[in-house]
Amino acid sequence: MLTRETPVFIDGPSGQLQALWLDVPDARGVALICHPNPAQGGSMLNKVVSTLQRSARDAGLATLRFNYRGVGSSAGTHDMHSGEVDDAEAVAHWLRARHPQLPLTLLGFSFGGFVAASLGGRLEQQGIEPAQLVMVAPAVSRLTAENPPAQRCPLTLIQPEDDEVIEPQVVYAWSAALGRPHVLLKVAECGHFFHGKLTDLKDLLLPRL
Repeated sequence: MLTRETPVFIDGPSGQLQALWLDVPDARGVALICHPNPAQGGSMLNKVVSTLQRSARDAGLATLRFNYRGVGSSAGTHDMHSGEVDDAEAVAHWLRARHPQLPLTLLGFSFGGFVAASLGGRLEQQGIEPAQLVMVAPAVSRLTAENPPAQRCPLTLIQPEDDEVIEPQVVYAWSAALGRPHVLLKVAECGHFFHGKLTDLKDLLLPRL
């Protein structure tokens, strides 16, 4: 299997977006991966994002991770709200143009969980049904009526129990209030960045992709 990602630039609403693309032969789907808070140093090279990418690759999915506006070589400046969702939407349409028949899985870590969920909501409003949404240690408090999450696609939440960045109880309460079927996986003795637990994260994720 090919494992080396190809650097690409994708036209975004604020200019070109830097991305890494892996087009797997005979892919059974495509995965779009959204990175954590850019204002706190988050990028597509974050180690949790890298673990999500490798998990999706090993599940037979083509993968794309990208830098939001103002991160790395991506044009523009941080918005920390709808702008990053706009970026993700442009990337999603780039992916669908290349593989229009393949199911699209959305994955996001931390702030990227908000971005992926909001993107899923937008795609559903456009009549595009994501195959799955995976939110890891997600910033659920950022989800608002302006950027509502996907409502129909299968949802998996993965939350570290000792998260020092995202309050676990906030995620648990959001999960309990969802009112639709989904999976909540709690990772014991684990902090936000999955130090020493990246293999556990992959083991949880891989069978669900």
